[in-house]
Amino acid sequence: MKKLQLDIERYYRLRGHVGAVSVPRLLLACLSPRMAPVVLLRLAEFFHARGLGPVAKLFSMLNVFVFGIEVSPQVQIGGGLFLPHTVGTVIGAQSIGENCTILQGVTLGTSEPDMGFTVEKRPVVGSNVLIGAGAKVIGRIVIGDHAKIGANAVVLRDVPAYALAVGVPAAIVSRQAPDEHAGG
Repeated sequence: MKKLQLDIERYYRLRGHVGAVSVPRLLLACLSPRMAPVVLLRLAEFFHARGLGPVAKLFSMLNVFVFGIEVSPQVQIGGGLFLPHTVGTVIGAQSIGENCTILQGVTLGTSEPDMGFTVEKRPVVGSNVLIGAGAKVIGRIVIGDHAKIGANAVVLRDVPAYALAVGVPAAIVSRQAPDEHAGG
């Protein structure tokens, strides 16, 4: 549950909180509509990792019914995940790095039906990535660390680290060198 603690701590940092987060605040965050879906996906991840697939599926289905987000328990997601809005979001990537923000209506998945969750057909998202509302990342795409995907972009090719991709199909419109982000 270390990842969930990192998720909640990032949630408070994004809200301007400085310093350690108390246990009561950690528990209170679990009731937020921005954090409850993350709690459910972490529970699904927890049970899936322990070979309790039906229990994992139960928490995944709760997320679908209550928050309108579908997240496979098989997706490897780093700590610090932030889902400010969830409706219409489908997360079927191979992996997502740490401190990522995914807005509503995003689809991360394969370019063809894949009922068996074939890892090689799924996107890989780096750390510190922002994926804008309505964006689609389809197929075996790699999104580099610190990349940003614009709202409603349809990403069909890899996006390098520190790049901004926008449009349909998405094109790289800017790239910032890592040293331009000193300290963050």
